Amino acid sequence: MPPSKNANPTLKPGKKSAEPNYVLVIHGGAGTMIREGSTPEQRARYRAALSQALKAGYEVLKSGGEAMDAAVAAVSVMEDCPLFNSGHGAVFNVAGKIELETSLMVSKPPASHPAMPASRRGSSITLITHTRNPSHLARALYLAPQLAPHPMLSGAAAEATGASLGVRQADPSYFWTEARWREHRRGLGLPEDPVEYPRPEIPDDTNSETTDVASLSDDKEKETWEPLDLMPTGTVGAVALDIRGCIAAVTSTGGRTNKLVGRVGDTPVMGCGFWAEEWERDGGFVKRTWDRLRGKSKYEGVGVSGTGDGDYYIRRAAASNIARRMQYLGESLDEATQNVIDDLFKEGGMGGVIALDRDGNVALPLNCSGMYRGVIRPDGVPLTAIFFDEQLTEL
Repeated sequence: MPPSKNANPTLKPGKKSAEPNYVLVIHGGAGTMIREGSTPEQRARYRAALSQALKAGYEVLKSGGEAMDAAVAAVSVMEDCPLFNSGHGAVFNVAGKIELETSLMVSKPPASHPAMPASRRGSSITLITHTRNPSHLARALYLAPQLAPHPMLSGAAAEATGASLGVRQADPSYFWTEARWREHRRGLGLPEDPVEYPRPEIPDDTNSETTDVASLSDDKEKETWEPLDLMPTGTVGAVALDIRGCIAAVTSTGGRTNKLVGRVGDTPVMGCGFWAEEWERDGGFVKRTWDRLRGKSKYEGVGVSGTGDGDYYIRRAAASNIARRMQYLGESLDEATQNVIDDLFKEGGMGGVIALDRDGNVALPLNCSGMYRGVIRPDGVPLTAIFFDEQLTEL
């Protein structure tokens, strides 16, 4: 049975005030983490990493920055942390290689780039093998419509374009971690020892802000830490609302453990693993006037990032389905996200979503044992949780 519908109720933005409204919500994967056998130290590491990601995005929003930049900042922290299935810590495919995926989408063009066509709402890339922070590649290609006019690209050509735009590259060995390598071997029924994959060299100029979490970048820690999520299928993601009402969703992943070579998941497929959109409120003159008197914008909007068994998210067009339920059925953010997650569960799809609307409401439904998740608002207090029956709390 899926968790209770009220396990993660919608988080409201609080009382209306003259203060700017900005929000960041993140996830670090969902599905296979287990409470039994986990230690307080393990749980604290994950929550510390989530808090660090929230703070990185918060600093952007607090200074009046773009939702897009805040979401990328948060995701970058998780890409650099080997606890998560993204970047340095991604899972291996069946051939023992790492193929990464990423995406970015905005509800409207960022104010910092007013010339960006309104129809150009996002960028996604799959089959990434050398880009150190895939989320940086998604941002760079989105902001370069002349070089990358398409909404989805793949492989070496996309990475080469990113490199020409200054996106940092890395040797494939950088993404390797022993825990994920052992999972890869175990999943194929192969002996875990000896560890034959080349050990990565950690660059001297690694950003300490994104690697100090739990000191996981040194050799000793790489030998001893154990992930909570076993054989993961999840991702990392962030959805941000900035003071101008723009919503941005950024997602990044290594995909499914031991996926087939060349497999494309939901993370780079627009409308499936991610979505961001706004539309004009309906309801006639009286309702629009009443909404205006209550300080509501004439627009509604939503951003979504999914995590879990991506094949099912593709079949259900899960992320855009949330927006359509809100727009055409009049469902609240909480109702729309929960209904989509329940539908996924009925078909066998495990996972969760994080979602944020233009009014600052947040929803984090899941239908599995846990989802690394967190929220931060203008008060600057990072709230995090792991297991399905936990409420968000301060570390």
